[in-house]
Amino acid sequence: MDTAMTETQTTGSKLKWLWLAVLVIIIDLGTKAMATAMLTYATPVPVFPMFNLTLLHNTGAAFSFLAGADGWQRWFFVVLALGVSCVLVYWLRNLKRHETWMAVAIVLILGGALGNVYDRVVHGYVVDFLHFYWRDWHFPAFNIADTAITIGAAMMILDMFRNSDREGDGDAERSE
Repeated sequence: MDTAMTETQTTGSKLKWLWLAVLVIIIDLGTKAMATAMLTYATPVPVFPMFNLTLLHNTGAAFSFLAGADGWQRWFFVVLALGVSCVLVYWLRNLKRHETWMAVAIVLILGGALGNVYDRVVHGYVVDFLHFYWRDWHFPAFNIADTAITIGAAMMILDMFRNSDREGDGDAERSE
């Protein structure tokens, strides 16, 4: 019992952050339902300069990768996202107590991935509606799930730099 208690104290229970993944899923699915109910497919609704709400359906992955495939990509992306989600939960479970930043990054990615998985399973495509542009250049439309995934990935990259700085400081201190 003492060993289990000590392990929990050093690793911490980062699974408590799963509420954030659930929040991402709720906001994502809610905004997609609103976009589907209120927008006409492929008809931009200007919100402010350089930003429209435009309802689109993406059968591919990021930037419509494989959107033109024969349909096999739907289940490929579902299986891939579910596999990655399992890895993320395992990773989250094994984080150390002080790794809160990484825990938040992981659950943002997890929530975004599962929000898009829901769309793929239920609709056969991902609902996108956030559309930024500059003059004649248009960034591919995306959704809240994609935003959470991007923020989580950016946090992971920043964490790698933060940790490499700490390791570098430790090396300098050891050499003195």
